[in-house]
Amino acid sequence: MQHPLLFSIFFLFFFLGFASADYLQNSDFESPPKNLTGNSSVPFVLLNENNMIPGWTFQGTVQYVTAGPTMALPDNGHAIQLGQDAKINQTFQANGDYMEYILTFTLAPDGQNCSANANIIVSGPDNQGIFSFKQHYGKQAWQSYGQYLGLAGQDETVNLVFESQAVESDDNSTCWPVIDSLLVKAVEKLHSTQGILLDSALSPVQSPLRQWAVVGTIKYISSKHFFVPHGNAAVEIVSGISAGIHTEVTLAEGSAYNLEFTLGDANNACEGDFIVEVQAGSVAQNFTIRSNGTGSAEKSLIKFKAGSRATPIIFSSFTRSQTKM
Repeated sequence: MQHPLLFSIFFLFFFLGFASADYLQNSDFESPPKNLTGNSSVPFVLLNENNMIPGWTFQGTVQYVTAGPTMALPDNGHAIQLGQDAKINQTFQANGDYMEYILTFTLAPDGQNCSANANIIVSGPDNQGIFSFKQHYGKQAWQSYGQYLGLAGQDETVNLVFESQAVESDDNSTCWPVIDSLLVKAVEKLHSTQGILLDSALSPVQSPLRQWAVVGTIKYISSKHFFVPHGNAAVEIVSGISAGIHTEVTLAEGSAYNLEFTLGDANNACEGDFIVEVQAGSVAQNFTIRSNGTGSAEKSLIKFKAGSRATPIIFSSFTRSQTKM
């Protein structure tokens, strides 16, 4: 079977500075809605005005989800499904000085046969992202995502909103999003056993990957759970689709520079040849790496001269499908 191959670009990517805090109430939905009746093992329970979710307000078609044989969730716990015209939100207070905040959360399909996965819109004070479940990333029945929320100062109120967005398909065959394991952090390290998916963020200042814009979908991986030869984290890009990262740096015009980087696989059983296109300034070059899927890495180098403008640094996947064993 042909699948995209995941390859990793290894840098010292880590988020500096601040300790995490438990900003959200009932962020994993383990505190059940009030006045909930019936069999607690039923996987989906429709909520109404009498079933308030502790810490959250909601409107539209919202269901309380319990893990079971047909519904896989992190830690076999509970979650919330956003159906037609559904929205949940919670406000929290920022603390400390003016800081950037990042949200991570898990997203799962509802386990039913469906022709399309509905989107979920995540909104913070300075940014909004649209996400949908992508089955072809990872082996778990759910995926972790990251979203840059924005800046907030001491005691400033931050409103976090999740709302469903229908897609063009028969409502009866649409899988509505199931969300769980929400975590808001001031900018620092991000960790997930499966990696954190980052969707397109074309502005480096509004990207969860600080100072790097994201094109397509990439995965942020940490050395705690994946093979990373240097530093604390790396970026994993899918070969065979349009995806990558880019930034711009100001350098001395006319001076010669070396861009050094490491390419490899994250020890996730992907085997085959992958190609990554790297651009530094006006110089672009394709690099081919052979992956055995057991955690390997090769150092590479590009030589270039800086121009009169900010120098672009780009890493992007080469659109050719590979094999995952």
